[in-house]
Amino acid sequence: MRVVLSLGGSVLAPELDAGRVAAYANAIERLVDEGCELGIVVGGGGVARDYIGAARELDANEVQLDQLGIDVTRVNARLLITALGPFVDPSPAHDYDEAADAVRRGDVSVMGGVTPGQTTDAVAAALGEYVDADLLVYATSADGIYDADPNVDETAEQFAEMTPEELVEVIVPMSRDAGASAPVDLLAAKLIQRAGMRTVVLDGHDPEAVENAVLYGEHTGTDVVPAGGEEPTYWAR
Repeated sequence: MRVVLSLGGSVLAPELDAGRVAAYANAIERLVDEGCELGIVVGGGGVARDYIGAARELDANEVQLDQLGIDVTRVNARLLITALGPFVDPSPAHDYDEAADAVRRGDVSVMGGVTPGQTTDAVAAALGEYVDADLLVYATSADGIYDADPNVDETAEQFAEMTPEELVEVIVPMSRDAGASAPVDLLAAKLIQRAGMRTVVLDGHDPEAVENAVLYGEHTGTDVVPAGGEEPTYWAR
C-alpha cells in the first residue's frame, strides 16, 4: 500500500516538542512495519507564519516570503527525519523526483515545500499523483471538510464522504473569502480531482488516529472518494 501523508506544521510542531515529534515517528514506523510505502510532506505551521510576518514587515516580496516558508517546512521535515530510523531518506527531498525515487526503493521520503506559489497541500497531492499513491491523507488542525468555515459559521456541517468534484465545489468559494480557512487548498483539490485519488482529511493531532485511518480506513474526518470507487482491499479488517 502506497500512501502520501500531508502532515501540517501546526500538527507536528505547534511548538518545539520532541515528544510530539517522536510520537509521530513511532506511528510512521508502525505503518512501515505494516508494509506501507510512505511519502510524507510536512508543512510550516505557526513558525512559518511568524517568519513570514516578520519578513513582510521588512518589505520582502511574495516570492521571498514563499521561499522563507519553504525553508521552514524543510526544517520541520528534517526534525521528523531525525526522529525516524534507518529506513528514512536522510535528507528532505527538494523535488518530486527525489521523493519518488526514495518511495519506490522502499525508503520513507520526507519533504517540505517545493516552489513559491505552491502550498504543501498541493505538494502532497502532486506527489501522490506522481507515485500513484493508493491513499492521500491530510492530517490537519481541522477535523474534516465542512460546507462552510466552522470557525465562523456555527451551522457548518461536516461531510462524511464526498467526491473530488464536490471537494472542488466546496473549496472554490472558501478560497475567495479573505481570511477563510479551508483544510485543503484549491490547487490541491483540483489535483485530487485530476488524479481521481482517494483522500482522507482528518484531525491529525493524535498520531494513532492517523495510523488507524491509513491501516483500517477508520476515522472521524472526511473521505474523498472518486465516483464509482469501492472500499479499498488494502484496509485490514
